[in-house]
Amino acid sequence: MPVDEKTLAEAFGGRIVFITGADGFIGSHLTEWMVAAGADTRVFVRATSSDELHNIRHLRGRIRVYRGNLEDKTSVDRAIRDLRGTRDAIIFHLAAQAHVGESWERPYETLYSNVVGTMNLLQSIVDLGVEVFKIDTAGTSEEYGNVHEEMRSQHDFHNDGSLILHERSPINPKSIYATTKLASDFLTMNYFDAYGLPGVTTRMFNNYGPRQNPRYVTGTIISQALTHQEVRLGNVQAKRDFCYVGDGVLGHIHVALHGNPGEVYVYGQGRNISIQEWFNLIVEIGRREGCWKNPALVLEPSRQRPGASDVEELLVGYQKLHRLTGWEPRVSWEEGLRRTIRWYRENREAWIGRVDW
Repeated sequence: MPVDEKTLAEAFGGRIVFITGADGFIGSHLTEWMVAAGADTRVFVRATSSDELHNIRHLRGRIRVYRGNLEDKTSVDRAIRDLRGTRDAIIFHLAAQAHVGESWERPYETLYSNVVGTMNLLQSIVDLGVEVFKIDTAGTSEEYGNVHEEMRSQHDFHNDGSLILHERSPINPKSIYATTKLASDFLTMNYFDAYGLPGVTTRMFNNYGPRQNPRYVTGTIISQALTHQEVRLGNVQAKRDFCYVGDGVLGHIHVALHGNPGEVYVYGQGRNISIQEWFNLIVEIGRREGCWKNPALVLEPSRQRPGASDVEELLVGYQKLHRLTGWEPRVSWEEGLRRTIRWYRENREAWIGRVDW
């Protein structure tokens, strides 16, 4: 049965929920939902010199905060130790270096954060003898990469020739980020096979929405359009399956509650669109909302991914999750973009220092 806001309290009221990456984009939205549902919400966030929360600062008095670094097992142990004595806790593992471009700029940090961090979390659970209901490790659609010609017969296609990606599709990661996330997925499955840790992996397809770092394509289009007469982009022919963050959060929740340990679940909008067309849609909606007039698109080769590492086409088939739980996207591209544009327009101070125009 689909989970919505009305049934969240029944599923999560009083339940311990532990969220890594809780101050990030998706993590902050999930944290809000868990607090609203009455969960005993515990969050693990990266320690900084200022110890300042950003996206979940308004929840400070309603959550238990653990500051540390997933690459430091001592700090992970300290947080996980407090989960002993309960069996119905759910761990949402969302912390990661999640930007494809930055994975080329900071490859070692990406590796340590995404792979070593995941291993530390899983190993701490084993070392401390903690029993949990479910561990949801966030994967990514980027793990599928492009179709390898030798594997073409193993893929599924729509009648129009467009690629359909699902849980049985071959994987072919094309970036350091995608490879580290694939390793994180497999580590989660390894610990299920070896120790019975009830891990599931969710491969999300291109979440977007309020609070997302403006270095991602939706945010970079909106932030440039709000402040410049031109929007500079790289490869605009690539196609992506964009899914609004609220639907993404509900996907995580459905998998965590009903997913079978040891399995992978994918979800997204079930439609894709080229970056060129996504730009056109954003510009049109922003124009109707009175946010800008007619920013021009400028192609900038330096913004493209290096070499042959770009992914040409992503389009999800989410039937497995839908059959199991009834999950399906509820927010249209038009409505999702209106909400996202509105947030960027009204919260300039939250993103202006993070742009990379």
